[in-house]
Amino acid sequence: MNVSFAPHIHDRLTTNRIMLDVCIALVPSLVIAIWVFGLRAAVITAVCVASCVLFEWGYEKLLKRKNTINDFSAVLTGIILAYNLPVTIPVWQAVFGSFIAIIFVKQLFGGLGKNFANPAVTARIVMFLAFPITMTTWVLPFGSLETNDAITGATPLAYLFKGDLSSLPDYWNLFLGTHGGCLGETSELALLIGFVYLLLRRVITPIIPFTFIATVFLLTSLYGGFDYGLYQILSGGLFLGAIFCATDYVTSPITNLGRAIFGVGCGLVTVVIRLYGSYPEGVSFAILFMNMLVPYINKISYKKALGGLK
Repeated sequence: MNVSFAPHIHDRLTTNRIMLDVCIALVPSLVIAIWVFGLRAAVITAVCVASCVLFEWGYEKLLKRKNTINDFSAVLTGIILAYNLPVTIPVWQAVFGSFIAIIFVKQLFGGLGKNFANPAVTARIVMFLAFPITMTTWVLPFGSLETNDAITGATPLAYLFKGDLSSLPDYWNLFLGTHGGCLGETSELALLIGFVYLLLRRVITPIIPFTFIATVFLLTSLYGGFDYGLYQILSGGLFLGAIFCATDYVTSPITNLGRAIFGVGCGLVTVVIRLYGSYPEGVSFAILFMNMLVPYINKISYKKALGGLK
């Protein structure tokens, strides 16, 4: 009797469908970004998507590999990268970030399924270190970027970092997204709509987002009170990172216990950086750090089959 290699169970859940579903889930955030920041939000998103697709196609063409741009993974990387950038970012820097994400983080490690870290998250960190000024220049909402109406201002996380709670927007504006920040992270409402869609489509499970966000809320509430904890989870890129970056199939654990450990770990690192670091945001660094621990989390959380060997 011949037994083929795993996997032996197949269903209709293909890479194309997964990636396309996640792209669809991110559409509400783009709508809010265009409403809040103007059409340049769409331009930056289009630039990142086009650059990611072009770099993936060119790299595979150069090395005579099978073309994979039809699986939508490069499109998704471009969208998530754009959502992690300020709307005022220079176009050439957005292209540079796309190059880092696709070539250095994804393709040089063997392509989709072999990268050790989330490409968009890693590219954002590289861009933050390379371009600290443009990566932390925020524009206030509803101002035209082509005129002097574009007024820069601090993000809610920056106010929290300084302890200036009186300057924070109210809960509704934080939830809706009418404040400064990266173009795809400001609206928790839009991100939650995408989250519900992914759950209904059974693309992700709620374990990582829930444990990630709950850990940040509980620890920051213990540190500064309930209101402080609520401001912490409604500010910055926590929802974007927890729902769309930390749940990446390739760079997250494969077991439910492992996912819970991963989510709690992401939350712990985020809180440590936000409360005690020199940078008000910590989500991207937390996800990258925990990505590197995934093989070990899988090892300690993987259950041996009954009667099987270690």
